[in-house]
Amino acid sequence: MSVRVRFAPSPTGPLHIGGVRTALFNYIFAKQNKGKFILRIEDTDQTRYVPGAEDYIIESLKWLGLKFDEGIGIGGDFAPYKQSERKEIYKKHIDILIQSGNAYYAFDTPEELEEMRKKLEEQKSSFRHYNYVTRTEMKNSFTLSEKEIQEKINNGEPYVVRFNMPSDRELILHDIIRGEVKVNTFTLDDKILFKSDGLPTYHLANIVDDHLMQISHVIRGEEWLPSLPLHFLLYEAFGWQAPLFAHLPLILKPTGKGKLSKRDGDQGGFPVFPMEWTDPKTGEILSGYKESGYLPQAVINMLALLGWNPGDENEVLSINELISKFDLNKVQKGGARFDPDKAKWFNQQHLRKIPLSQLVDNFSKVLESKNIKAERKTIERIVELILERLTFEKEIWDNSYFFFVAPETFDKKSVKKHWKGEAANNVNLLLNLFRQLNNFESKYLEEKVISYLNENKISLGKALNPLRLLLVGKTAGPHLFDIIEIIGKEETISRIENGMDILPKIQNS
Repeated sequence: MSVRVRFAPSPTGPLHIGGVRTALFNYIFAKQNKGKFILRIEDTDQTRYVPGAEDYIIESLKWLGLKFDEGIGIGGDFAPYKQSERKEIYKKHIDILIQSGNAYYAFDTPEELEEMRKKLEEQKSSFRHYNYVTRTEMKNSFTLSEKEIQEKINNGEPYVVRFNMPSDRELILHDIIRGEVKVNTFTLDDKILFKSDGLPTYHLANIVDDHLMQISHVIRGEEWLPSLPLHFLLYEAFGWQAPLFAHLPLILKPTGKGKLSKRDGDQGGFPVFPMEWTDPKTGEILSGYKESGYLPQAVINMLALLGWNPGDENEVLSINELISKFDLNKVQKGGARFDPDKAKWFNQQHLRKIPLSQLVDNFSKVLESKNIKAERKTIERIVELILERLTFEKEIWDNSYFFFVAPETFDKKSVKKHWKGEAANNVNLLLNLFRQLNNFESKYLEEKVISYLNENKISLGKALNPLRLLLVGKTAGPHLFDIIEIIGKEETISRIENGMDILPKIQNS
């Protein structure tokens, strides 16, 4: 079988990372099987269409590196790939279903439908929807003559076309992830397939497009599992071979029950969308992984392991490694809990895999924007020193600014804690030592300072913490003597002298 899969989002807003994972699993499966990955836009529900959403979806996939082989913008043998441009195709196929008796016209008004529901509630009926029982009391092809139906259509009366669901049939369906799925059709309703505005619902358009585009595997979210019986019966009604189905588990919120939502991201301070999105109606700005500093390869890695794992201890995987190791049959059935801290961990791991030269190039541009000049070897050494401390590349400046500029402010808590007692005297002794030395190489200087402090019976912490505070402005940062080597003798002495005038004032404030 030639593998052809599709990602078919609706342009109703920003693309949730659950949707991104669906796209990713389709992409990986296609590449693994030397197949085709197709992007189709399902925009039949024009009432929910949001301007800009389609472009957002395409840009998000592009940023993540999920390149599609056919679809919007690039075309293909089965164009058009936007459902709103395929109206005639759907009209032709709904007529086939009507003629075969697998679908029927219904002219019920919203008020009549509501009246039916209330009546069923009062009767405490187990049926609460439009089905083989209730259809016999409504205005449709089962209760109207062909002449009446045609008159209503000619008069422009609104109608829908519903699927003629069998009344009592046991379906045994297969899902790659979930195995055997049993459903009896008496629990199902007559879903709407087509509306008088000339547009199909998701169910009809989805089936027709998947067949005509020769889709071999439908890999989609768990929320579509209840639609599987209807879709299977639609394939059967047309006399078509159904594709293989795989329904992915939900991505669950970090704590509690339910699937991950925008609100969880708002409350937890983490993104749930690949890129930043501005709501065209409200102006609300929703954060994205891209703008938050995440690497696309880290987002891909994180999402791939939500509901699947490679079966070994290695979690940090490139897209090529994911393609070689992925197994759709081993995707879990249960929901996958999202962990925002683990997302950061993935970014940290992939940041360390970026070539040092690339990080140096990027950081050099940051320094240029701040009118700071430094030799490339120095920048390279600094990035190497702080890389293990970083979660995001954008943090390089915040973790290294003190190499380039003397501290203008000092952490008040650190000053209160470390600038007391003999601190000033201890630093003065080190200052005198530094003035006498010419070799400021890190290892040599460290040996000299520690030996000197030991000889004078001075605690390392009571001398080196105040010293770091004077040089950096806080007590955090890379190895102290590496900092001193890089900034040099003159700058080290200058910072100590300047800081010793300021810290007593902070301590006494």
